[in-house]
Amino acid sequence: MTGPGPDPTDPFTDERPRLVGIAYRILGSLADAEDVVSEAWFRWERSDRTAIDRPAAWLTTVTTRVALDHLRARRRAPGYPGPWLPEPLVAAPGPEEAAELADSLTLGFLILLDELTPVERAVFVLAEVFAVPFDEIGTTVGKSSAACRQIASRARRRVRAADLPHGSAGDRRLVDELLVAVAAGDVQGVLDRMAPDVVCTSDGGPHRRAARRPVVTAPRVARLLVNLGRRYRGRMEVTPVSVNGDAGYVVEVDGLVDQVLSCSVADGRVVAVRIMRNPDKLRRVGEPLHLR
Repeated sequence: MTGPGPDPTDPFTDERPRLVGIAYRILGSLADAEDVVSEAWFRWERSDRTAIDRPAAWLTTVTTRVALDHLRARRRAPGYPGPWLPEPLVAAPGPEEAAELADSLTLGFLILLDELTPVERAVFVLAEVFAVPFDEIGTTVGKSSAACRQIASRARRRVRAADLPHGSAGDRRLVDELLVAVAAGDVQGVLDRMAPDVVCTSDGGPHRRAARRPVVTAPRVARLLVNLGRRYRGRMEVTPVSVNGDAGYVVEVDGLVDQVLSCSVADGRVVAVRIMRNPDKLRRVGEPLHLR
């Protein structure tokens, strides 16, 4: 929640989707991002508006600082059980939705950001995604403008070195073919559509069963997916969706959302499969997305 209702004349109303986008990229959690923006709204409501010359910059600074506090607290908490994946952004499949959720919102990009320190992550997001000037970033994170430039440069090199795959129009067809092969129990058909070094990562959180380590190589991933298909045969309904811009599915078991699955594609083969089962990260599946 962000207050009693949007006021179209309030600068916060226009800025809210951007603020949610900043917080989501820093935290990888839409729920936490909305909590952060709610806190920013409460601070905005209590502020002396006459002393704020640039509301957008003020709100960006407050949102980033609150998001950093959340991120640091999360990293001090006890270890997460198994692999961690960002909360998925699920939209209807199609080129427009994929374009809106491309690049800086892909799961691969967000997972890479999670390897950075909190300050590195915030600096990179503000500089590279939202084009915030370095002097403003420095004020936000408590470092000099020159230091922020260096941080952004180092983070940029790491992102480029990762060579993250970019989606294409053919990805949907390939991933749909993969799903058909899984449903048919066609192991060879699954293998034909995967890269040899494909990685499958599952996030069940503390409440759902999931592989506690990534499953690596095509034969192992193929067996895992085919076995899962057999386990839930006759009980599941699969809906094609866009997951953070990648081709994916919402999987319902016995009428309830059980998981969101997404696939990253490179050079005509699936290179990463991500399965999100943590129920805390599935609560907003199907809800409209309001972030930039």
